[in-house]
Amino acid sequence: MSLPKRVLFLCTHNSARSQMAEGLLRAMYGDRYEVYSAGTEPTSVHPCACKVMAEIGVDISHHTSKSVAIFWGEQFDYVVTLCDDANQACPVFPNADRYIHRAFLDPSSIVGSEEEMLSAFRGVRDEIKAWIVEVFGDDKAILSGGSPEGT
Repeated sequence: MSLPKRVLFLCTHNSARSQMAEGLLRAMYGDRYEVYSAGTEPTSVHPCACKVMAEIGVDISHHTSKSVAIFWGEQFDYVVTLCDDANQACPVFPNADRYIHRAFLDPSSIVGSEEEMLSAFRGVRDEIKAWIVEVFGDDKAILSGGSPEGT
């Protein structure tokens, strides 16, 4: 049995997109991937992210927002940026075998009622989940040299 691939999801605040991606990949393919997330300007995990993940049976309520700095020097098979700001702030991550960039809307930027905010978080959650299935569900696609960047 091979060792799990190490994945680091990066976003600006490590509050929503990267937290949801970490929880999803771990829940869906945790036997194949060791998953982490961090931010270039970490804050705290957004309560709406916790709520919408709980709706699908993934508990991220214990997650904390972490700085990318704590991961410098560690080896990763994949470093994945989920927003353009993180991609620009962290264009080169040492000790990464492969970089993947896929920007998703920041659901925490939505202003409105709680239901409108939850709806935005659900939409981004579902987009990230579908993308994870496409890219990481059959990691032969990314291991064979196929480029998931921009998908």
